[in-house]
Amino acid sequence: QAQLVESGGGLVQPGGSLLLSCAVSGINFRNYAMYWYRQAPGKQRELVGYITPTGDRTELSDSVKGRFAFSRDNSKKMLYLQMNNLKPEDTASYLCNAGNYDIWGRGTQVTVSS
Repeated sequence: QAQLVESGGGLVQPGGSLLLSCAVSGINFRNYAMYWYRQAPGKQRELVGYITPTGDRTELSDSVKGRFAFSRDNSKKMLYLQMNNLKPEDTASYLCNAGNYDIWGRGTQVTVSS
């Protein structure tokens, strides 16, 4: 059974950085494009971006481009989201997803506030 577990969230000041991780088990990780989504209270879930199965290409939403970066380690079945220059509007629960199928983690909360 697929299991995705996010970690690394927390409270950070504007301009700060966080590294989110997603540990994956139960699927052939290297075969899946991996996605990060985020959802703020009262708002729809928003696609942050994705990384291809080999990690050779990433696509990020305009709202985070230039500040966030994806990476993955297929040998460890790990997905990462490096978030820099965080803004209050980045506050949300961040969820990883496998293949854009209905395979989700529970999310990790990121709060950007002074």
